Formats: sequence, C-alpha cells, structure tokens
Amino acid sequence: MRSLLLLAFLGGISTVQAIGTAKGFGSATTGGGSAAPATPTSKEQLITWLSDSTPRVILLTSIFDFTSYYGTTTGPICKPWSCTPNPQLAINTSGWCSSTAPTGTATWYNSGASRSLVVGSNKTLLGKGSSSGLKGIGLSIRGVSNVIIQNIVISDLNSQYVWGGDAIDIGGSTNVWIDHNYIKNVGRQMLVIHFEPSTGITISNNYFDGRATYSTGCDGHHYWVFLLPGQGDQITIAQNYIYYTAGRGPHTGGTSGNTQQVHIVNNYFNSITGHALDSDIGSVVLAEGNYFNSVKTPSVAGTAGSEFFIQSSSDVATCNAAMGRTCQANTLVGSGSVAARVDAAVMKSLKSLDGVKKYTPIATSQVPSYVLANAGVGKVN
Repeated sequence: MRSLLLLAFLGGISTVQAIGTAKGFGSATTGGGSAAPATPTSKEQLITWLSDSTPRVILLTSIFDFTSYYGTTTGPICKPWSCTPNPQLAINTSGWCSSTAPTGTATWYNSGASRSLVVGSNKTLLGKGSSSGLKGIGLSIRGVSNVIIQNIVISDLNSQYVWGGDAIDIGGSTNVWIDHNYIKNVGRQMLVIHFEPSTGITISNNYFDGRATYSTGCDGHHYWVFLLPGQGDQITIAQNYIYYTAGRGPHTGGTSGNTQQVHIVNNYFNSITGHALDSDIGSVVLAEGNYFNSVKTPSVAGTAGSEFFIQSSSDVATCNAAMGRTCQANTLVGSGSVAARVDAAVMKSLKSLDGVKKYTPIATSQVPSYVLANAGVGKVN
C-alpha cells in the first residue's frame, strides 16, 4: 500500500493528503482538498480547526486524550441486563431505562456522553502511523459536506455505559468518507447515521473491534455497532472488519416513511454471537460478497425491510442482469443459515445508482485475507 502521507516537496512545501478515493456512494468526497496540512499542538486548537469554516487537512501525530476534558456528571443509571459478569449499565438518557430495571447512581465523563468534537465542512482528518487519534471522545459530522476521516484511532468512550458515547455520528451530511480507522471500547454506537438525510457516504476499510469488558450479553461482545435509521440515505459499507460483536451490524431503517439505500459489500464479519444484518422497515439493502465466519445470525429473518442477500447462482445471475456487472455471493462458514432474501424491490431501487452499479467487488473468497491485511490503522501508512 502507498504511504498515507503523500509527501511532495515542491519549493520546500510538504503536501499531505488522504490516500486513494472512496468507492461507492462517497466517491466524490475530497475533504480539505489541497489545503496546507497542519498538526494541532493542543486540544483547543484541534477543536477550533475541526469546527471552523476553513478547508483544512489536519494531521494527528499522537493520541489526543479528551477523557476528562469536559468534566463529569453524576446521575441516574440502571441495570437493564441481569447476566454476569460485567453487564453494561445504562445512563438514563431521556428516560431510556425501563421502570422495572434496577436503578442506581454513577459518575461518567461528559466527553462522549454529552460532548463530541464537531466537524465542519471541507475537512480531512488524518492520523500518522497506527497510534494517532482520539481517546474518550467521538466525532460529530452533522449538517456538513465533504469530510474525510482516515487512519485514526477512536477509543474508550464511557464503555461501561449505554449512552456513554458514539464514536462517529453523522446526520444531514453529504460526501463523507470514513476510511481505515480503528474503533474500540465505546458505550454506544461505533457509528450512527441519524434521521436527517445523508448521501454520498462511504464507510470502508475500518476495523470495528467489539472486544469489550462490559457488554449487554456479558460475553465480551459489543452489541452496538452501526445504527442507520435515516431518511433518504445512500451509504456504502465496504471492506470493513467487524469483529467480536453481537448485533446491529448494521441495523438499517426502523421508521415508517424513511428510506435508506445501503450497499453492504466485501466486509468480513467474524465471531459474532448475535446478529449482523438487520434490515428494518424503509431500508433497501444489497448484501454481496461478504464473508461471515462464526456468525450466529448473518441476517435477521422476518424484518420489514427490503434486502437482497446474494447466496445462490440464481441470485448472482439476477444481480448481474440488473447491475450490468459481476456480482458476488455471500459466504457463510460456521454460521447460521439465511432464508432466501431476494426482494426484487432492491434491484429496482439500486440498479440505476452509479454508487452500486459501477462498484466492482472482489471475489468473496479473497475477503478475509484482503480485509485482515488492509482494514484499520497503519495499513496505508
């Protein structure tokens, strides 16, 4: 792989840019473009640079620890799960806790739980090497356009508590590319795309590491992976490593009247004790070329969404004819079975979209080796 830091010395000026171009719906994303790269020297400078209206290429060369930056809150919590050991607890955000759940009081960090780093339009946020990024806080990409997040670590957001923090939240945004990042130990979602329309989104080559001390099933598998309930969304989820999780991988749809067009392609799902795909009402999902290894439920049956989960040669042929390209079947190894899910509405909805029909997936047999070699941080450095 080429270096993440594309260095061209022209008259003594170093240019640092993200490597590659997003595949799929996010292909038009350029982030901060050719803006002069700069490395923040303080948390305050990073906050300002990320959120202002100036196009920027921001290079992180270390971990910025925001864990205690915004102080703490003491408030009500509950214990929704009675398993042992180490069940996740829940902050009672907006009355989320059931009236029958055991309750108590705890103290958590405001970073993550109620504070995120706001990202403005026309930004590229890059990490150097494999140990640069954010600790204790996530990124909020809301109502903006043209953002690249590449090669950073995001970790340790109040992981004991549901509602302790989302690693990346997106909403009402266009042209966003989340690529080659490593996410671990978060309280809530590793990635959430909210109700406002978000288009031109590509989530690629990331390592979503679900190994956790605290979990909903007390088995060390993180449940909250991707939540995609938006309206009019167009999202590519490609070549990611989704490891040691238990659910929402992703959960799409769920709100009557909302729609999401989602292409889930060439991802490696490994060691999942619950479910991976969960296509609820409003979602239109094409799942192709994914490799499911030791996944209890690769796709939840009986959901109200439209899903085309390619398995048979007949499924492949149907997809080939609709897309005008070679499609790839999903592979299930040591995993639960998936009843035929070949909703014709998916092909009708997606066949005219360049983000899907012009996507060239790799052979499914190559997915585990390719993803393990390329997903996460330090792989394009």
